[in-house]
Amino acid sequence: MNNALKIALAEPSAIIRTGLVSILKHLPGFHFQLIEIASTEQLPDTLRTNKPDILIVNPAIPGSFSLETIKEESGCREMKCIALIYQSFDLSLLRQYDEQISIFDSADELRHKIERLDHTSVRKEQEGTEDQQMLSAREKDIVIGVVKGMTNRAIADALFISTHTVITHRRNIARKLQIHSASGLTIYAIVNKLVELSDIQQ
Repeated sequence: MNNALKIALAEPSAIIRTGLVSILKHLPGFHFQLIEIASTEQLPDTLRTNKPDILIVNPAIPGSFSLETIKEESGCREMKCIALIYQSFDLSLLRQYDEQISIFDSADELRHKIERLDHTSVRKEQEGTEDQQMLSAREKDIVIGVVKGMTNRAIADALFISTHTVITHRRNIARKLQIHSASGLTIYAIVNKLVELSDIQQ
């Protein structure tokens, strides 16, 4: 998907790297494209090729490289960097990093830290606002009907239109929002304040 958040994980330990990849893949609310980097030698070329949004790296990996040098050489100047901490090292190195995580962090802590660095979350919020503006008043009425659990026929009767028109509107809504399920529309409608939570707790 084009909206996937690209994360490079630079960690020599296969066990730790695999465990972190497994947790990231199951974090709710995110779609990640994960790039694994096992050694210092692979770091600049892999970053240059993949241009990740975020680099999670064991601070011991860069070796003689500073993060600024790595960003410059790879052309990833806007890349955010997270230190993966599980061993003793010079704490002054952490000043280079935007965030730090520990192998003892919970999945929720990891999710919150990534959310803080995820520039795409701002883009998604903006896109959500634009998408809502793209919906016509009639389409918004239909979204509300779907979220309230009404059938196409019931929505058509309530809005004094044909069932065929409702179906056509629903196709247009799915195309505009790229949401193809009632549960997805429910989340969209709540986030964009088209309905209150109480409206769907019936």
